[in-house]
Amino acid sequence: MFKPMAIAFAAAVCAAGAASAHITLEQSQAPSGKAYKAVLRVGHGCEGKATIKIRVKIPEGLLSAKPMPKSGWSVEKINAAYEKSYDLYGKPVKEGVSEIIWSGGTLADDEYDEFVFRATVAKEISPGTRIFVPVVQECTEGAVERWIEIPAAGRSPDDYETPAPYFDVVEQPRA
Repeated sequence: MFKPMAIAFAAAVCAAGAASAHITLEQSQAPSGKAYKAVLRVGHGCEGKATIKIRVKIPEGLLSAKPMPKSGWSVEKINAAYEKSYDLYGKPVKEGVSEIIWSGGTLADDEYDEFVFRATVAKEISPGTRIFVPVVQECTEGAVERWIEIPAAGRSPDDYETPAPYFDVVEQPRA
């Protein structure tokens, strides 16, 4: 028979395992108007299947997104118009990369890897804003994990089973 302390410990371990199973961003903060290096951490495949494609939706307000090439993987960039015009280093920008897709490689379910892109957080984005970066993880045999849930008002990413990775916009450091 289990003792209450052992049950509590087992529950904590299971909860920690579930929380660490998500795709997450390495850096939890970025200043508005500055470059942000987004390191997406992929800790597992889909239901035991190997990952073969990572699709990242670049949210409105992340400008001039550039993926880091990854050995053994192809990278595709899809451009689209922004909902509004942004000022990027004194020049207006109205379109840019809206999706980045890494494919052609294989990441076994029991392996870990990172997928990286760089973008500038629009200076028009207010500090205190939370930016969600939806990711779709495609695996062998048609298995898919959609890390795309964005919390409704008054809820947190912890309330969802497959939350989108996110970071918080902070004040620019003073010179």
